[in-house]
Amino acid sequence: MLRAETVVKVEFHDLDPMQVVWHGHYARFLESARAELMGLIDYNYPQMVASGYAWPIVDMRIKYVKPLRFAQKVRIVAELKEYEFRLRIAYRLSDAATGERTTKAETVQLPVEIATGELVFGSPPALLERLRRVLG
Repeated sequence: MLRAETVVKVEFHDLDPMQVVWHGHYARFLESARAELMGLIDYNYPQMVASGYAWPIVDMRIKYVKPLRFAQKVRIVAELKEYEFRLRIAYRLSDAATGERTTKAETVQLPVEIATGELVFGSPPALLERLRRVLG
C-alpha cells in the first residue's frame, strides 16, 4: 500500500524522571511519520481543511517493546492499512542504528465535515482521488 518513514532524535525534553521517553511524547513521534505519509499524496492538514474535512484521531494504540533513551535515533515507519471508510495507519519504531524494534502502534482517524461537524461514513473524494493517483 502506501508507506513512509522518518528518523527522529530523542531530545532531553522528551524524557521522564526515569530517563526514558515519556509515554505521552510517542504521539508526537507518530505524528511525524503520519505527516510524511500523508505528504506523499499531498493530503496533509492544509489540504484536508481545503477539502472541507478534518480527520480527528479516534483510536490510538501503542505497544512499548523497549524504552527510548536520550540521543537515540529512532526510525519511524508509517503504513496506510485502510482508507475507504477511515484512515488506519500502522507504525513501527526501531533503533535507527541497529534496527531493533522498540515500539509498534496504530492510529485510526475518521473524516468529519468541517462545516457541519458531522461524521462522514466513507472517505471523501479528495482523499480517494489522491490515493488513486499514487497507488494506480
